[in-house]
Amino acid sequence: MHIAILTFEGFNELDSLIALGILNRVKKPGWRVSIASPAARVRSMNGVVLEAQASLQAACEADAVIVGSGMQTREVVADETLMAQLRLDPARQLLGAQCSGTLVLARLGLLNAVPACTDLTTKPWVEAAGVTTLNQPFVAHGNVATAGGCLASQYLAIWLIARLEGLDAAISAIHYVAPVGEKEEYVARAIANVKPYLDVPAATR
Repeated sequence: MHIAILTFEGFNELDSLIALGILNRVKKPGWRVSIASPAARVRSMNGVVLEAQASLQAACEADAVIVGSGMQTREVVADETLMAQLRLDPARQLLGAQCSGTLVLARLGLLNAVPACTDLTTKPWVEAAGVTTLNQPFVAHGNVATAGGCLASQYLAIWLIARLEGLDAAISAIHYVAPVGEKEEYVARAIANVKPYLDVPAATR
């Protein structure tokens, strides 16, 4: 099971790395989470440099993909050569987008006119792309989910784990990273944001 987190130049660390950390709480043979980038290295909005663990081609072949956010997303969607490499398909993949990553999915035509979540800065650009935005942190329609606000990246991670490994695995992962002394209420709130949008077999609920 390969989950790729698309991470572009100028990326937001919270968007890519929170999801990376939570997703890696699943300890199962074959479970792999990768930072996927168009270059060997990418620099964050605050100067943190990451080495890519996977290519864009590998991400397009992954079982699930999160499109991360960053300061240069409008440049990403304006790059026709780069966008042409993003052959994502919700018929065979779980797709998530974080903040301005929603703009990428919108420009790829993958939101199918359904409402989506994004951050407040990106909201007008997403709406200009023909997508209605919601005043909430997370929403999913079938195999496509979007989240708005940096810390909403946890909801994408929870959704992916629940879809791929079941709700119990998602609860375990978020419980591990939740603040001490607040774990029960933190987990309850996180799951409440995601559970209405889960499309998982009844046995795993």
